[in-house]
Amino acid sequence: MRIKLKVNEEVREADVSPDTPLLYVLRDDLGLFGPKFGCGLGQCGACMVHVDGRAVRSCITPVEAVAGSAIVTLEGLGGPENAHPLQQAFIDHQALQCGYCTNGMIMTAAAFLSENPDPSEGEIRGALSANLCRCGSHTRIIRAVKAASQKQNERGAK
Repeated sequence: MRIKLKVNEEVREADVSPDTPLLYVLRDDLGLFGPKFGCGLGQCGACMVHVDGRAVRSCITPVEAVAGSAIVTLEGLGGPENAHPLQQAFIDHQALQCGYCTNGMIMTAAAFLSENPDPSEGEIRGALSANLCRCGSHTRIIRAVKAASQKQNERGAK
């Protein structure tokens, strides 16, 4: 079945079964490698994308469920020339080591910060608690999210 998706502000098509996980379509059919395959069960957060502004686990989301929605992957959030404040903060605070959780942490944090632009450390920890990190970069991740929130608030004040 031919399915149209709006991904990173561009309409894309894929010839897939409607129950194919969104993650597989993004990676295998559309060549977007920001979302990672982690557990395949929706438990780790490595596959996180935004669907209509909400953080969604793409490994357990059937592609037909998001047809017509605005999907944003890590690539759509920003890139080397136009890094999103969270992406830049992760670099500045060395908040990544193995890269397993990076996509999920950034995508979850971006959706969270859009709802709570000035969170406390505890609120950040709570928002990211369902994302697994294998290498133990938690402290730097929390610092990076806090720094990004402050940067976004400074931009908004100008």
